[in-house]
Amino acid sequence: MSNPIIELSLTEFCEAAALADVHVIEIVEHGILEPHGAAPKDWTFTDYELVLARRAAKLRRELELEWDGVALALDLLEEVQQLRNENRMLKQRLGRLVE
Repeated sequence: MSNPIIELSLTEFCEAAALADVHVIEIVEHGILEPHGAAPKDWTFTDYELVLARRAAKLRRELELEWDGVALALDLLEEVQQLRNENRMLKQRLGRLVE
């Protein structure tokens, strides 16, 4: 059974993320979010993008970053997570070879 994907309109997304629509538009303009739809009135967002928007807003607020800095920080955090996952996998493989 697969997990359903939640789709939110811009208005619903703004409410759920506790962000003003102008901030969501800025986040999209900086490439942090990639909604479906051509114009803001047609945009739909997924639950993954909701998590990402909340994380972006937290980084901006707590570290006092501009959106460009937030985008860079999110990219770096994602890369660190990928490297951790790869490291964990390699340690597991190594453990099997050593035993």
